[in-house]
Amino acid sequence: MSLASRVAVVTGAAHGIGTAIADALAADGAKVHRVDKEPTALDGSALTAVDLTDPSAVNDFFTAVGPADILVNTAGGVVGQVGRPLEEVQDEAWHAVVAANLTTMFLCTRAVVPAMKQRGWGRIINISSAAGLTVSKTGIQAYASAKAGQLGFTRQMAHELGSYGITVNCIAPGFILSNPTTRLQWDGYGQEGQRALVAGIAMGRLGQPADIANGVSFFASEKSGWVTGQVIAIDGGSAFQ
Repeated sequence: MSLASRVAVVTGAAHGIGTAIADALAADGAKVHRVDKEPTALDGSALTAVDLTDPSAVNDFFTAVGPADILVNTAGGVVGQVGRPLEEVQDEAWHAVVAANLTTMFLCTRAVVPAMKQRGWGRIINISSAAGLTVSKTGIQAYASAKAGQLGFTRQMAHELGSYGITVNCIAPGFILSNPTTRLQWDGYGQEGQRALVAGIAMGRLGQPADIANGVSFFASEKSGWVTGQVIAIDGGSAFQ
């Protein structure tokens, strides 16, 4: 699925799923711009550090990049939070998670759309979570809400942009042991909890970042030209349990 001559932007590329997606698109031939709030990836490679919750910073970054053909919105996460009862959740905590997951997607998508419209071609792939389809194992209300919001944003933008030749799709990953946050979550389950989680996956194993990257490669390719507004759960069959 050659992406030669295509320009891609992958947010949240510092580790795990984001790194795997950027690597896969580069292997498919795209020129990939990797962006994250951190200047260096876990593997030591350089990134463009941008606060993707800041509209001015986002606009400056995309102006410097120039027209992008492919945008993968991977940035997000729980921003260091843990689950707590709703009445104990502070306003700042709610807004921080929503900003990291949903606002970043809005700002980056808004930035790339004008050039995509002009060229009559574009691929926008949003990385949500199984938490957006069901509930969050973290217990963080804002995370589940923001991830569900990403699904709605995907469908709305697919409806709005389809006539311009732009597809907008979404992947909802299952549990991927891919970064320090998910490692802490996994360790917190203990042996019994870990066995129960894996037992609830039809394929009998945890997902790998490459499993998600494979889905992105399809959505970014010419072969997905009549696929838009879709949400695919790449979760090893967790939804069947």
